[in-house]
Amino acid sequence: MSDATTDPDATPGTTLSRTRYLLGALAWVLTLQFFVVEAVAVARFGGYSRVDQAISDLGTALSPAAGPMNASFVTQGVLIALGAALLYPALIGLGGRLALVLLSAAGVGVVLVGVFPEDSGGATHTVGAVLYLLGSGLGLIALAYGVRPRSEAVGTLLALLGLVGVIGTIFFGTGVTQFLGYGGMERLGAYVLPVGLAVAAVLLWRQGDDWRVELPEGADAPLTKRQRRELEKAEAFDRARARDEALEAHANKQQAAGTTNDDDEPFDEEAAWRTPRQR
Repeated sequence: MSDATTDPDATPGTTLSRTRYLLGALAWVLTLQFFVVEAVAVARFGGYSRVDQAISDLGTALSPAAGPMNASFVTQGVLIALGAALLYPALIGLGGRLALVLLSAAGVGVVLVGVFPEDSGGATHTVGAVLYLLGSGLGLIALAYGVRPRSEAVGTLLALLGLVGVIGTIFFGTGVTQFLGYGGMERLGAYVLPVGLAVAAVLLWRQGDDWRVELPEGADAPLTKRQRRELEKAEAFDRARARDEALEAHANKQQAAGTTNDDDEPFDEEAAWRTPRQR
């Protein structure tokens, strides 16, 4: 049974309750915690360079803040996956489905990074890092298509962030690091995800009440309030045109018969305005 029918805070006619929107959006906004913990870890790691050293170095035994940093990695993965699971029903079509898979993969990846640090995790740490970096860029691009009907601007921004992340990941993975350095290029691929998720979270929370369950015939996703209004306008236009055509046909029929007697079958103008269901 959906949240909209079981949660007392649910807004009638919406897929997600306000509580679920809040928790999902909050999870994604809290992914920004990574930047705070990283800044603290860097400050405590004498001589550390964001340009020349990898993020994972902050979680090794050489880092005075290795514990908090690895805890932040694990927390980050949980927040990413939790937010994706909670907000998934609000995302549209194939983009939304791909976003759930890719962002969940990124979440699992960064959890592995935290559980298996660079200096002791071996191949598992590397697999986790790859999952996170690939899932970040591609996940944001998928998310862009999942939210674009809600906001063209936010969808475009997420797509651009995702593209930057993919480029950074490719350059980092292939050793093309002379532009930003080893650590700088890795951060180009890694930083985009929490920023993009926070932006998407604000959009989804602000527009939460607009998400409708009702689906027009042939549609594969719910409609926003704006899309619903546009559909209603189109339906009203079609009904008006059908009414005008019916009136004209009735007048032509009377003219052809050469009569306007009251005994003729009356024309029901109201019926022309009704939808097929009302008829």
